[in-house]
Amino acid sequence: MAAALGGMFSGQLPRPATSAGPPRPGLEAPRASRPQNSTLVDKLESLSEACFDHVNGTDQEEIRTGVDQCIQKFLDTARQTECFFLQKRLQLSVQKPEQVTKEDVKDALVQKHLTKLRHWQQALEDVNLQHKKPTEIPRGSLTYLEQASANIPAPLKQP
Repeated sequence: MAAALGGMFSGQLPRPATSAGPPRPGLEAPRASRPQNSTLVDKLESLSEACFDHVNGTDQEEIRTGVDQCIQKFLDTARQTECFFLQKRLQLSVQKPEQVTKEDVKDALVQKHLTKLRHWQQALEDVNLQHKKPTEIPRGSLTYLEQASANIPAPLKQP
């Protein structure tokens, strides 16, 4: 799996797996000393920071234009990242179709549990609403007194 993701986010083809090789560029190096050929993740990070840098401007039109441009670049890079993952998923489905089937089964199981969870949450909410209804009647009303007296047992007749 690590071999398949060797070129992750860089737009390059994956490198073959090696037992011990140099660290992948852009992943272990500190931010200030990263190489010029940055990865898509690095680009996403720097673009998000650039959007916030534009907010510090003084001219509203300049801020709006700068932020709009940064957001557009960020969205383009996010689309590239999505394409990368879709390509990897396609490769995985061709090379290991059983893995995709496992993921699909897992997703179906999660959906089944979420459906049951929603059902039980609704049931609990219904029970809570039923318990709250008697307390919604104002204490000073005649209806409250009638309900309260209905729960009092009748006095026993003495001979």
